[in-house]
Amino acid sequence: MKPTLADALAARGYDTLTPVQTAVLDPALEGADMLVSAQTGSGKTLGFGLAIAPTLMGEADRFDAAAAPLALIVAPTRELALQVRRELAWLYEKAGAVLASTVGGMDMRDERRALARGAHLVVATPGRLRDHITRGSIDLSAVRAVVLDEADEMLDLGFREDLEFILGACPKSRQTLLFSATVPAAIAKLAEGYQRDAKRVATASREAQHADIDYQAVTVAPRDGENAIINVLRFHEAPNAIVFCNTRAMVNRLTTRLSNRGFPVVALSGELSQAERTHALQAMRDGRARVCVATDVAARGIDLPNLDLVIHAELPTGSDTLLHRSGRTGRAGRKGTSVLIVPPAAQKKAHRLLGWAKLSASWGPAPSAEAVLERDRERMLADPAWFEEMTESESPAVNDMTARFSPEQLALAYLRLRAERQTAPEELEDPAAAAAPRPREAFGPSRWFEVSGGRDRGLEPRRLLPMLCRAGQVTRDDIGAIRIRETTSYVQLREGRAEAFARAVGGEIEDGLTLRPADGPPADDRKRGPGRDDRGPDRKSAAPGRPRPDRTKPEDPTRDGAVTPGKPRTGAKFKPHKGKRADATGAPPPKGKPSSKKNKARAGKTPPRS
Repeated sequence: MKPTLADALAARGYDTLTPVQTAVLDPALEGADMLVSAQTGSGKTLGFGLAIAPTLMGEADRFDAAAAPLALIVAPTRELALQVRRELAWLYEKAGAVLASTVGGMDMRDERRALARGAHLVVATPGRLRDHITRGSIDLSAVRAVVLDEADEMLDLGFREDLEFILGACPKSRQTLLFSATVPAAIAKLAEGYQRDAKRVATASREAQHADIDYQAVTVAPRDGENAIINVLRFHEAPNAIVFCNTRAMVNRLTTRLSNRGFPVVALSGELSQAERTHALQAMRDGRARVCVATDVAARGIDLPNLDLVIHAELPTGSDTLLHRSGRTGRAGRKGTSVLIVPPAAQKKAHRLLGWAKLSASWGPAPSAEAVLERDRERMLADPAWFEEMTESESPAVNDMTARFSPEQLALAYLRLRAERQTAPEELEDPAAAAAPRPREAFGPSRWFEVSGGRDRGLEPRRLLPMLCRAGQVTRDDIGAIRIRETTSYVQLREGRAEAFARAVGGEIEDGLTLRPADGPPADDRKRGPGRDDRGPDRKSAAPGRPRPDRTKPEDPTRDGAVTPGKPRTGAKFKPHKGKRADATGAPPPKGKPSSKKNKARAGKTPPRS
């Protein structure tokens, strides 16, 4: 290792190297192309920074004056590229390296000026780097090393064409390093086409993934997902936590909810500008925010200090994404927790994801409000402040309070003041009870009304219900069953609201629909009794406890006209027509070209143009 780099590591407190860093520093691999796979949080950034040093610096310990770039480091996202630049900046600081970055969202004119002044290492995102190459604002003739960081993610994001363009524009004598958490077939193909006798370096197997991460799958009721996230955050009280969502809309919704509940929270998604995303990450690093709500793309490769908790508000789409999300914690020997929020409908998917990733998780309910408050008391009593000596400046206030109040009053005031500064936990519904079918409630005494319109007027319960509520000045709870027939509809009203409803309607609802008292429920309802299964947008669902009959008729392969694969159609009852064919009504076809708009209008297929 170069002495200048060793001094930089010592100044940062590095006394040992991680397995991936040790592997790439093998003297036998010096200057060689490498395909490196290692789990997230294993120190890959410093690994390739150390690996390319001999190629860039040769026998010298310091760089010469900056001119054309000697190395390109390509990362999939802006945040990861800027993070890599920060890491390499302190690693190469004593060696006199000049670094530049070219990432989307930044001013391209400033980047061109920085490249014109000269740089030893350029950290870039694929799209922006290709723009600079196309415009001729970067000289790649002196490039000695190219590093593709998170190569699998760049391919997933559709950067294959950009990567091939960049690699094709660099000198063929370069050293090429591909670093990735996984090595799918697409990565292997890319390595085969753009590397020379690449050495395969693997420092972790799938079975040993994320040994420092405790995986928890918490089951929640269908509507308790966000409440469970609040309780998980309160239960752990991590210095930094990240909550992953699948969409930007969910990021915005959850950020607003957590902010309203008093959490210091920031959002990170692709719709934010680069300045907004940079400020959000800086707020997490300096402690102004403790919770980051992010999408997968925006948080790819993010390394936040003291990130002890990862919450999957929505399950990821694949096992690799689950590993990358969870890999934001448990880094560099630290312990971390990854919590999956699993509603009843997603339990099978959660089991599949964990199985594909070869991970084991502890299953259980989300922390209840009582569990959160109990954890608060444990943290309070374990606080080292109880055992610290009183200072001289604190003595007058302490003596004054102990003279004024009893120990019980002091303890009560302390608990109440502490509770005011904390977010109250949420009461959660029992997932098992929520999943159990609920018995149908009886509607009670009622009266029926008849509406002068049915399917012939395009009526359906979800359309008729708001009309009745507006005209009759009642609520949805006052209306029971709604029965739609061909020319008439029947509405069930609660007995106590029927008279007021009839007076408010006055005989006419709207759109020419009239209403009058009915003799009772429709004839078919008298047989089966009152119910509410026709009401609302869910009227097509079967009543609880009554399976829906299967009215689908299977196709009979023996009937006339059925087509058997591999055999010609036989037994057809239709004869080939000769000449012009009449329509279904027997009327002769219109004269002229049948494809013309005028004749189609005559045939009733399309309305004539006004």
